[in-house]
Amino acid sequence: MSNESLANLLKEERRFAPPAELAASANVTADAYTRASEDRLAFWAEQARRLDWAVEPTETLDWSNPPFAKWFADGKLNVAHNCVDRHVEAGHGDRVAIHFEGEPGDSRTITYAQLKDEVSKAANALTALGVTTGDRVAVYLPMIPEAVISMLACARIGAAHSVVFGGFSADAVASRIADADAKLVITADGGYRRGKPSALKPAIDEALTKVDGVQKVLVVRRTGQQVAWTEGRDVWWHEAVDTQSPEHTAQAHDAEQPLFILYTSGTTGKPKGILHTSGGYLTQAAYTHHAVFDLKPESDVYWCTADIGWVTGHSYITYGPLANGATQVIYEGTPDTPHQGRFWEIVQKYKVTILYTAPTAIRTFMKWGDDIPARFDLSSLRILGSVGEPINPEAWIWYREHIGAGKTPIVDTWWQTETGAMMISPLPGVTHTKPGSAQRPLPGIAATVVDDNAAEVPDGSGGYLVLTEPWPSMLRTVWGDDQRYIDTYWSRFEGKYFAGDGAKKDQDGDIWLLGRVDDVMLVSGHNISTTEVESALVGHPAVAESAVVGATDATTGQAIVAFVILRGTATPDDDLVTDLRNHVGKTLGPIAKPKQIKIVAELPKTRSGKIMRRLLRDIAEGREVGDTTTLADSTVMNLIQAQLPTTDNKS
Repeated sequence: MSNESLANLLKEERRFAPPAELAASANVTADAYTRASEDRLAFWAEQARRLDWAVEPTETLDWSNPPFAKWFADGKLNVAHNCVDRHVEAGHGDRVAIHFEGEPGDSRTITYAQLKDEVSKAANALTALGVTTGDRVAVYLPMIPEAVISMLACARIGAAHSVVFGGFSADAVASRIADADAKLVITADGGYRRGKPSALKPAIDEALTKVDGVQKVLVVRRTGQQVAWTEGRDVWWHEAVDTQSPEHTAQAHDAEQPLFILYTSGTTGKPKGILHTSGGYLTQAAYTHHAVFDLKPESDVYWCTADIGWVTGHSYITYGPLANGATQVIYEGTPDTPHQGRFWEIVQKYKVTILYTAPTAIRTFMKWGDDIPARFDLSSLRILGSVGEPINPEAWIWYREHIGAGKTPIVDTWWQTETGAMMISPLPGVTHTKPGSAQRPLPGIAATVVDDNAAEVPDGSGGYLVLTEPWPSMLRTVWGDDQRYIDTYWSRFEGKYFAGDGAKKDQDGDIWLLGRVDDVMLVSGHNISTTEVESALVGHPAVAESAVVGATDATTGQAIVAFVILRGTATPDDDLVTDLRNHVGKTLGPIAKPKQIKIVAELPKTRSGKIMRRLLRDIAEGREVGDTTTLADSTVMNLIQAQLPTTDNKS
C-alpha cells in the first residue's frame, strides 16, 4: 500500500432506516438530490426564495474571479428582518423564539414580538453609540439572550460582528479586536460557569490596554459582580439599550454585505478572520437547518448546545433557526452543573424535540453512566444531531439507544467555520444512516475525496476531502488578507477547496471523516487516522473515551500511543491493556495496534471540547509540555503526568 492515501481500516455494517412516520412528512425528500444535480444554481436560487428580499436577486452565482465568489449579488435584504420581523408580520409574534435557561436556574421566555423589540432597541443604541454600516463590533458575552440580540442588532444596521468566545484570554481578545479594527465592544460583567460567577469584563479592560480604536464598551449586567469602570468609554446595557425606542426600520443591504468575521480557534501567530456575507450565508444556514433537522416551527422545540463564540452558535442558534421561525432553548452553563443530568433535565422541562450537540459531550455522558439520562423523560426527542468532529460508531449507537430510545434518527453533520453551514449530512427522512458516517453531500453541495494528485479515489479508499464547486455560505476571504485565503484553502489542489480534513469513501460511496490530516500517523509506511484507532478503542466495553497520537519511533517511523479514559466499572491492569491492544488489532488489523496504552482520568481539551493532541504528543515523546493556555482546565496536564508512567505493553 502506498502512503499517499489514508488507510481504510474500520468496517461498519450496521444500518438504520428512517422512521416511516418521519419519512412520510419529511421537509426534504430524495427528489432534492435529483433537482440539485440537474441544475445546482437553480436549486440554490429556489432556496434563496425562502427568504424575504427587498430586491429579489436575478443573478445566482458570480464565479468570474475564483476563488472569490459572489452569491445573489444584485439582491438586497436585511438579515435581522428575516430572522425576526417577518415572523411577527406573518402573525407569529406570540410564538416563543427563545427559552433561556441560566445556569443558576433562572429562566426567561422571549417571543418573536419581544425579540423584535429588543433587537430594535439594541440597533438604536448601537447607532446612538456611533456604530454605522460597515463598522465592526466585537462581542464577548456568555450564553445569554443579549448575545443573540447583539448579533442581530449588528446585522440590522449592517455592521459586521466579531464574536469572541468568552473563554479566550485578554491577549486572544486583543488580537481579534485589533485585526477586525472593532469600534465597539459588547461584553458583560460575567456569566455563570460551573456553579459560580465567571468574570468577563476584566479581560476586555486588559485587552483594551493593548489596542486602539475602541470607542465604547457596552456592558450587560448578568452576575452583579463588581467591575472596574472607565468613564466616557464604558456604558451599561440597561442604561443605553433599555431606554431606546422599540421602533427601528431595518434597511436592506447588499447580499454581499459583510455579516460577520469569526476567528478560527487554535491558530498561532496572526489570527485568521473568516469573513461571511449576508444573502448566500443566510440562504444556506436556513435551508440546511430546515432540511437536516426536518424543522416544523409550529411544533418543534430545538436545542443546539453550542456557544455563540463558535460557528455552530452563529449558524444554528442565531441565524438558521431564527430565519426559520423556530422555538429554541439557550442554556448558559455546563452539562454537569449542578448535576450530571442537567442536559436531560432541560430536555424534559422544555420538551425538546431536536437536540444538536458534540461527540465530545456524548462521550462524556457515556462515561458518566447510562443511568443518568434514564432518570429523565426524553420521549419528546425526535431528531438527534452531532457536530464538531467525527463521531465514533459506539458513541453514535449510545446516543441513539440511551438518548433517542433506540429509534431516533441521528444526523451526523460535517462542516466548518469556513463553509458557514452544513455540507455533508444524512437527511432524516431519506437516509439509511450508518453509525459514524456523515454519508453524502447535501443537495446542492459538491464534495469528494481525492488522492495526492487530486484524482478522485475509488470507493473503499481514503484521501483528502475537497469541495469542487462554490456554495452559498462559503467564506469570502480571510479578513484583510486575500492572499492568505488563496494560500490556505485553494493552493493544495487546483480549483478545489481543501481545508485540511482526511476522509474515506466506503463501498457505497458514503463519506467518513477521519479528522485533520495533521492528525494522521505514518506507521511503517501506512497512513493511519487517529480517528479510526480512537473509534476502535471506544468500541471496547471498558473504554469511555480515547485520544491517539503518533510518537516518533526508530523502527516504524511513528508508533501509536493511546490515552484512554475507562468507564466507571473497568479496572486498569496489564490484562486490560493487552485486551485493548488485541481489540484494536482485531477491529482494524495488526498494523493499528497501539504500542503503548496510557490509562488516564481526563484528556486535555479546549473550551470547545476539541482534544489537544499536540500536548499528548509532548508526553508520548518525553518532551516538556507546550502552551496550555487554551485548555478548558490547564490542571489536566498535571493530572495526566502525575498518573504516568502507566502500564505500557509493547509486545
